[in-house]
Amino acid sequence: MDTYAETMDFSNSYEWLNYLMDEYGEKLTNLAYGYCKDWGKAEEIVQDVFITCFHQYKNRHKIKSYKAWIYRITINRAKDSLRTAWFKRVSVQNELFAHLTSNTSTPERNLESNETSEQLATAIMQLPLKYREMIILFYYEELSIQEISELINMNENTVKTRLNRGREKLKPLLERGDYYERL
Repeated sequence: MDTYAETMDFSNSYEWLNYLMDEYGEKLTNLAYGYCKDWGKAEEIVQDVFITCFHQYKNRHKIKSYKAWIYRITINRAKDSLRTAWFKRVSVQNELFAHLTSNTSTPERNLESNETSEQLATAIMQLPLKYREMIILFYYEELSIQEISELINMNENTVKTRLNRGREKLKPLLERGDYYERL
């Protein structure tokens, strides 16, 4: 179980749901967006995930790690959404993680950093899903190889291979835009 959650005694399902939403809401939306490339759909997926969480309140003590559990649900729902006819008809947006901001002080540096982040995000979104998934989970969600392996039920060596291939495929995309030198 998550360290903070272990110390909490959630007296009702609403308290537990509020904790999960505060702790994971934004991260799950970004994760879902990495799959479906549509902010509205990503938000719908996360809402559906939280409805599932609400209904699982009585089983919360059986969950070893809230983070792994809720990420797994989100990934499954996002993959399910990719299979729907509705999703196949929707046009895809090219933005990823628009909320990322720079800690630099000058407006010029902020603009350059935001452009670089946007270009990196655009390049990541061009990767096939199996590589994009690894890049997002490893770099943006900061999960270890072992955590990713457990989360998506895949051999650690396969995760490493996909992560390396994703990096290899990302490099030419970034070099084409001359962004690689800045990163």
